[in-house]
Amino acid sequence: MATTTPTRGTRRAPSRLLSWGPPLVVAAILVAAAYIANAALGERSFLLPAPHDVLAKLWAPESAPDIWTALWRTTVVSLTGLIIAIVIGVGWAVIMNQTRWMERALFPYAVMLQAIPILAITPLIGFWFGYDFTARVVVCVIIALFPMVSNTLFGLQSVDKGMRELFQLQGASRSTVLQKLEMPAALPAVFAGMRISAGLSVVGAIVGEFFFQRGTPGIGSLINRYSARLQSEELFAAVLVASLLGVTIFLIFGWLGRRAVGKWYDFG
Repeated sequence: MATTTPTRGTRRAPSRLLSWGPPLVVAAILVAAAYIANAALGERSFLLPAPHDVLAKLWAPESAPDIWTALWRTTVVSLTGLIIAIVIGVGWAVIMNQTRWMERALFPYAVMLQAIPILAITPLIGFWFGYDFTARVVVCVIIALFPMVSNTLFGLQSVDKGMRELFQLQGASRSTVLQKLEMPAALPAVFAGMRISAGLSVVGAIVGEFFFQRGTPGIGSLINRYSARLQSEELFAAVLVASLLGVTIFLIFGWLGRRAVGKWYDFG
């Protein structure tokens, strides 16, 4: 009796369904809940506009150009800050990994940078860097930096002890150990940090735009403007595209992580 071997495409179909099915079900529930809440609010329905009215603002001639242009500007700020945060974070972690005393000396400042309320230092950032693109990028870097530092350092220090001793027996230099052993072993943690920082970079870009509104407006500037004018449908549309931007960047770095280390590490 002949048997059929499932093709690669048929094997992937159930996994894709399991991956995307639950989020889509939750999205459908949230949309239904939004319609119910909108109907229940009656005359105050402007507080939670119907989803189709929000989506219509993404294509309406009077609002769509502003939203999509602002989204592009926010994307530029977010990616610029994310790249800088990745470079600084990896470099910072590599320096701390050299000796234990360097880690003890420098890591508290990484924690301190993460713990400082960004609103408390916003005036200082404006004084030092102005109130336009540069200041927005600085806020983005501050918010997105810590996951890169902590994840990279964790990855560098998670090398198998036996492998490290083998390199020592071979008389490998410190740079060789870093290049051939520690960095490859740290890649899963580095990409996990990138994925976390990717979402935070969008938050940082929007926060920066919210407070530094000179120059070209981004999504944060639009959110501030729409909330001041009580334009709820435009406000929800701006928040929606900002959320989708964060999810998109998160998924892109997840895909990059799977491409880089997926063959030998289960990068979810």
